[in-house]
Amino acid sequence: MFVRIDNTPRDYAWGADGAIGAFRGRPATGRPEAELWLGAHPGSPARLVDAGTTGPSDLAEWIAADPERVLGAATVRDYADEGRPRLPFLMKVLAAAAPLSLQAHPTREQAMAGFALEQAEGVPLDSYERSYKDRFHKPELIVAVSERFEALSGFRPAVEVTGILDVLVQADAASSEPAPSAIASLSERLTAGGLAETVAWLLREGRSSHDGCVERLVEHVTDLAVSEVAAASPYAASFATVGDLAAAYPGDPGLVISLLLNRVTLRRGESLSLAAGNIHAYLGGVGIEVMAASDNVLRGGLTPKHVDVDELAAVLDFTPMPPPRLEPERPTPGIRTYRPGVPDFVLHRLEASLDDRAPRVELDGPAIVLAEGDPVRLTGASGSIELGRGDAAYVTPDERELSGGGPGIAWIASVGRRPTPTEP
Repeated sequence: MFVRIDNTPRDYAWGADGAIGAFRGRPATGRPEAELWLGAHPGSPARLVDAGTTGPSDLAEWIAADPERVLGAATVRDYADEGRPRLPFLMKVLAAAAPLSLQAHPTREQAMAGFALEQAEGVPLDSYERSYKDRFHKPELIVAVSERFEALSGFRPAVEVTGILDVLVQADAASSEPAPSAIASLSERLTAGGLAETVAWLLREGRSSHDGCVERLVEHVTDLAVSEVAAASPYAASFATVGDLAAAYPGDPGLVISLLLNRVTLRRGESLSLAAGNIHAYLGGVGIEVMAASDNVLRGGLTPKHVDVDELAAVLDFTPMPPPRLEPERPTPGIRTYRPGVPDFVLHRLEASLDDRAPRVELDGPAIVLAEGDPVRLTGASGSIELGRGDAAYVTPDERELSGGGPGIAWIASVGRRPTPTEP
């Protein structure tokens, strides 16, 4: 069964005016358009356009009323919250005109423990100081649909951190007001305590009024980032990012932390797969995002919101690594499959192939389809639907597979492949 769905873009301040409307071929709202949520998350469940067919007015209500039909027996069995079946993934169109906060997400075990502790302590779910809103992990996948999508993701390899420090020392020596002690304090922290201690020091002391050392460091690094030495270095893009971030978050310790992170540019169709513990921030661009349906965010700077330094430090993966790019599988012409290795979700890109054979995607559960560009027509085991530019639909699991396509592109988010009994 195919049921058309829709939603209103979330107007977070960092959103791009009119970008989601442009992607969908619809007028701009006149407000920032940050995220279009397509799913059943209680924060903004998708509306059922064909409500007369289903009865309930939104996807969350429909799942609650008829979980076996809407989710399928396997998803009902595998995904529930206190006995209430749920859709385990959320699909979004994300459009950033300004940087999002530095953030990371917990593992399943960390989320369960953190949620239970805050519940036991009586911290209200809507409290400013609440870190865990639910019991679930939140792995994420972002695929660029704009020509460029900019991001920070994961801690740089050690050799690059050393290179960044060398540039700061050179820029400091060439400046009219050198402050070598400020740069030395950062270098000494990294040498003595490593990334974990340095990040905790920056966040804890930089957000208090008790230690002027971090405040002076942030101010000096911000000045050096726009120097000729920094602009001529191999890390020019990272230093330019510091300048951009400083315009939005002056004095924030996240400015220095950003230099410790991989600076990533995705081209259209390229993706990042963000596992638990990966510190990241989206800087600009439009992308298709799919994630486990959770609200658990541990922030680490570039935000006026709550930063729990101790909990963030416990969640973060401080292992230096290259950017976590995910190369899509190409099982047949016209299909790209972005499979992040978690059972909660998988993302397919379906486009009519050049040999006129209709590409086909097999589904392991319910799915959400979003059309990009020109119209697409999709056929399942028992039904079919034609979607215009920017239209979306929910697909019940009895359809089992989707075939068709073109001339537009169909983005298909679904439940991921479940482990077999012989797999770990």
